[in-house]
Amino acid sequence: MGGKGDAARATDVSGSAEKAIADARRFVDAEVRPNLEAWSRGAHYPREAVAASGLTGLFSPADAGGLDLTFPDGMAVFEALGRGDAALAFTFSMHNAVAMAVTRGGDPGLRKAWGERLVRGQALGGFSLTEPQGGSDASALTTLAGEGADGWRLTGRKAWVSLAGVADLFLVVAKTSKEPGHKDIAMFAVEREGGGVTFSEPYRKAGAPFLPIGEMVLDGAPGRVLAPPGHGLRAALGAIDLARCDIAAIANGLHAEALDVALRYARDRRLFGQRVLDFQGIQWSLADAATDLEAGRLLTRKAAGLIGTPEGSVAVAHAKRFCPDAALRAAVACSEVLGAYGWLQDYPLARFIDLAKMLQVVDGTTEIQRVVIGRDLVRRAAALG
Repeated sequence: MGGKGDAARATDVSGSAEKAIADARRFVDAEVRPNLEAWSRGAHYPREAVAASGLTGLFSPADAGGLDLTFPDGMAVFEALGRGDAALAFTFSMHNAVAMAVTRGGDPGLRKAWGERLVRGQALGGFSLTEPQGGSDASALTTLAGEGADGWRLTGRKAWVSLAGVADLFLVVAKTSKEPGHKDIAMFAVEREGGGVTFSEPYRKAGAPFLPIGEMVLDGAPGRVLAPPGHGLRAALGAIDLARCDIAAIANGLHAEALDVALRYARDRRLFGQRVLDFQGIQWSLADAATDLEAGRLLTRKAAGLIGTPEGSVAVAHAKRFCPDAALRAAVACSEVLGAYGWLQDYPLARFIDLAKMLQVVDGTTEIQRVVIGRDLVRRAAALG
């Protein structure tokens, strides 16, 4: 999947990264905050605003028009996006994973047809691994790809497809034989309008009605190989490592915004002759949230610097397990600082609670991260004297 996740560069912020972070903050202030309610009310995914954001080629190489960010620098961008809306930030994560895969790993024809369009946001990308019967078991695939005289054709059903019915190009993970196991798994690029692709009605979710997530049905859909048989699962898990790290960063952004909302309210609200912020109980509650935020940022940046190394998947699992859980705790605690007002839609905290729950499950649940960490602990135990 490529990308520059070199830990040696983890402390540097390039000019491109500074601009991307500034663009993300402007996007949140100028587009997300003023328009989110209308997008949600109309269940409208804002692809025009996303395309104009300048944030659709974060990890793609410069020769494809991308920003060529390191993974640690990209996490600062996703934290900034998470302050606006975590569900929308999640779609940036999925799209950028697809754009990076195509521009760094696609064949010349695929790069020519789709690379620049994805990087510029003229086309959007979605990712498709999970199946209805498989859930968290990424290797339990039944979607089958067969090779014929006219190329590869895919048949099967995918679940939890990001930007279902909206994205223009999907990365689809499929088996290439009916033999058990994962040695025949490949990854394909499938065009939404290429034929043989239909979508269910979007899932009815607890929040983010503008975000289309649903099932995709493949019926002889043409696909172009992005990772050949035997390499598809590794490529998919590599993409998921980056996506999980993005989610940790997005959770940090939600966490930071919730804390700021509570601090402003507690600073300005007076009860029993003093500011709410001056009550020790309030300070201690927010202090715990602040410590969790600092820890989450450190975990996320460390994990981003290790992506692509032997230690990367476990480091990412630590960040993905901790940060959404911490963000949910913070959203609840900050809501309680506001008392009954925290329940009102005048403030974003009730929405943040819903979104933090979403972040716990997308791109691998909290429990799956514990599985990854637990397996590493078993290996460590075996090596102890």
